[in-house]
Amino acid sequence: MDWKGIWNEIVNYFKTNKWNILLFFAVLFIGIVVIKLFINVLRRILNKTRMEKIAVGFVVTVIKVLLYLCLVLALLSIIGVEITGILTAFSALLLTVGLALQNNIANLANGIIIVSSKMFKKGDYIQVDGKEGSISSINFLFTTLITPDNKRITIPNSSIVNGAVVDYDSHVTRRVDFKFTVAYESDVELVKKIVKDCMISNGKVLLNPEPFCRLSGMGDSSLEVTGRCWCDREDYWDVYFDTMERVFNELKRNKVSIPFNQIEVRERTDEPPVYVVGDGLPERVEKVRDNHHTINLENASLSEIFAVRHGEKNKKVKKGKQKKNQEIKAVEEKTENIEPIETTPTTDKTGDGDKGQK
Repeated sequence: MDWKGIWNEIVNYFKTNKWNILLFFAVLFIGIVVIKLFINVLRRILNKTRMEKIAVGFVVTVIKVLLYLCLVLALLSIIGVEITGILTAFSALLLTVGLALQNNIANLANGIIIVSSKMFKKGDYIQVDGKEGSISSINFLFTTLITPDNKRITIPNSSIVNGAVVDYDSHVTRRVDFKFTVAYESDVELVKKIVKDCMISNGKVLLNPEPFCRLSGMGDSSLEVTGRCWCDREDYWDVYFDTMERVFNELKRNKVSIPFNQIEVRERTDEPPVYVVGDGLPERVEKVRDNHHTINLENASLSEIFAVRHGEKNKKVKKGKQKKNQEIKAVEEKTENIEPIETTPTTDKTGDGDKGQK
């Protein structure tokens, strides 16, 4: 490699394009300073508006990326790089990446929808697909939640836009629901008064609307009483736990029974009849079985197969001989039962007999 020739080309480039190089560094320095000042001023202006902090951060990040992209294109144009070819290649690259990252692009678009529509704000307590927590940030692709036990949950923006979301902090106040069970013999009016007084005694409970308590159900072993009250959303759990403890203590103080699940048990004194068939087990009678040979053709060897076939052939020959012997024996028995025929001498009418006697 001719290092000397390469060095000479570099030196000649700097000599012939020294003003373009100076302009390149000047634009680079001034561009960075201007972008930072513009982003700082824009952030302050947006913070003074009613826009949520999450939305402000999202918008500022998008504008910052676009400004730096424009700066890079301007610098490439100064040093003589053809922008048209770069833009064409960049467009093709974006198309390829877009096809490969369809889900991420959908998350990006849904993130813009979340921010622009002001669905949530930072700190809201929401529930999405069974996951719940307080919103800590919304970026291009994901929304981050912090659970009450300090766990971080990252949820894709598409799941939030396309799913059912419960926002517990969308209003200033929240309703607290209670359910209590008492025995059937309890005074229902007294129980209702106890529950309502316990809710009113808590200073965090709102008196408008007025706390509510009624009989709501009759179970298998207890009556169900429902109580409802309203409070500020930040006092929800304090009101819930305090009211539960107060109602429990007051029910015990007024000797109101809180039953467990009940099962009725009876003692049986009569002797139930027992029905049986027979006097006991019969004696075992062994079954008479024919000695048939079975063989597994897939796993058996040739010797086993031929042995079985030879045995079957001998068995057939033996049966044939027995059948033939039985037939011969039957024929012999028939011949023995036949009586012999007696024969008498005949006389010669022509006189041959006389001649013989003479």
